[in-house]
Amino acid sequence: MQLFYVSGVEGNFCELSEEESWHCMKVLRLGTGDSIDLTDGLGNFYHGQLTKVHHKGCLIEISTKHSVPPNPWHLHIAIAPTKNIDRFEWFLEKATEIGIDEVTPVFCEHSERESVKLPRLEKVLVSAMKQSLKAWLPKLNEPARLKDFFTRDFTGQKFIGYCETGNESELHHIHIPGSDTLILIGPEGDFSKHEVEQAIKSGYTPINLGSSRLRTETSGIVACHTINLINRINPTPHPDQFVNRKS
Repeated sequence: MQLFYVSGVEGNFCELSEEESWHCMKVLRLGTGDSIDLTDGLGNFYHGQLTKVHHKGCLIEISTKHSVPPNPWHLHIAIAPTKNIDRFEWFLEKATEIGIDEVTPVFCEHSERESVKLPRLEKVLVSAMKQSLKAWLPKLNEPARLKDFFTRDFTGQKFIGYCETGNESELHHIHIPGSDTLILIGPEGDFSKHEVEQAIKSGYTPINLGSSRLRTETSGIVACHTINLINRINPTPHPDQFVNRKS
């Protein structure tokens, strides 16, 4: 199935963006009357027919709608963008395929990259969502300084991936299935000791993600996969924890 992304559906009609319309016409060579499948990234799949084909905006008449409920757990990874942005985009792509709800780029004391282009990263998320046939688009937050990020409220388990305090636990040993989870992943130079101290004071539990030294983006993927695997093997729904997160 070829899935298209539409940012909004009103009534029984919607219009593809110029980029999606170009792909529809020029790559797949779809025409008037052809069937098409869509997602709005908000938990809904649509099926419809093309009623107007134009490179500036294809018009679609919706015939059916299918809603997919969100997971009963919420995974938020705050991760330092890598010096090589391709590696960070790879993390976003694979985490979306595996299953992630929210991402925040964070800049740390040892960060080698101090800026990101959110529109480009958003495109990576959309592409990965379509490729993996998902109905939910992960939320991409504005970048934040780690010291400022610590002040944000979060109800759930909070972890920081760090392997030098000597007190780390394996993530799969201490994560509670069904709980909301926030995981901090540091830059190539890792978190500073001061940042780890501040994280612990802010309620984060140090964890390690295995016996190997992992790259930043690999650490993010391992954390993402671990949380998903634990929750799918041991589902413990907490529906009251999952209110309005996707809005």
